Amino acid sequence: MKNKKIILSVVVILSLILLLIVTLAKEDKQPATGFAASRIVAHAMGGIDGHAYTNAFEAFVANYEKGTRIFETDLLFTSDDKLVARHEWTGNMSKELGQQKVLSAKEQGSALGYAEFMNSPILDIYSPLDFEKILDLLQHYPDAYIVTDTKEFDSGLVMKEFNRLTEAAKRRDPELLNRIVPQIYSRAMLEELKAVYSFPTVIYTLYQSQDTDEQVIDFVRTTGVDITMPAERATSSFVNKLQQAGARVYVHTINAEEEIQKMDKLGVDGFYSDFISEDDLDLIFK
Repeated sequence: MKNKKIILSVVVILSLILLLIVTLAKEDKQPATGFAASRIVAHAMGGIDGHAYTNAFEAFVANYEKGTRIFETDLLFTSDDKLVARHEWTGNMSKELGQQKVLSAKEQGSALGYAEFMNSPILDIYSPLDFEKILDLLQHYPDAYIVTDTKEFDSGLVMKEFNRLTEAAKRRDPELLNRIVPQIYSRAMLEELKAVYSFPTVIYTLYQSQDTDEQVIDFVRTTGVDITMPAERATSSFVNKLQQAGARVYVHTINAEEEIQKMDKLGVDGFYSDFISEDDLDLIFK
């Protein structure tokens, strides 16, 4: 009987110690801040009035007012070498942006000049953005972040874009570079990017990558980059291993609540989305 009492006392003491450890661990865990505090990345500045891919000033403002703080923007050079927010220079994109009336048939399918681009309203009412105006937004909204999606396919042009945007940010305020998050498209691009500037956060996007899961995990382990991938590539095992290696893991592009919930169960950290804002996400997981 005495031995049973001793064993019971030991069990109780161990249980209390375990409870204390768990409680202290919870208290020590600080809430995420800065870039890591948000789970939504507004794709192409986020959708507005049911329209995606606008990369427009008004789309940024509308989604910021819905609680979103991270904005992905597409970047391309105009025909006269200015960096602007545009997904692609195609007739289909000009049609999607409702620019048939303001652009000739030839202009709709080719790179525009800077003045022409800036003076061509999107869907009649929305304002195009160049990189200088994106920097204006970062200065006006000091808790916002920009994730770059450089749409050039040539590595030299991609590095030219990063050189250009880095120089522009440094002229304004070097601190702005802390809120610009480059996406890279291959492992080799990281060293090229570092030769331009050592950005505090870099995202390796896997939609063009032929890397195996293990290659990506090893790359994360040695470099500290974050990862975004198409939803169909995400598995609980891959996501977990990436996080153990040190990455925040995002999926793209998710616009359905049930898909958000499915990806959340896999353990992902965040979602690129056209139409789901940070405030919407709070309601989904209320």
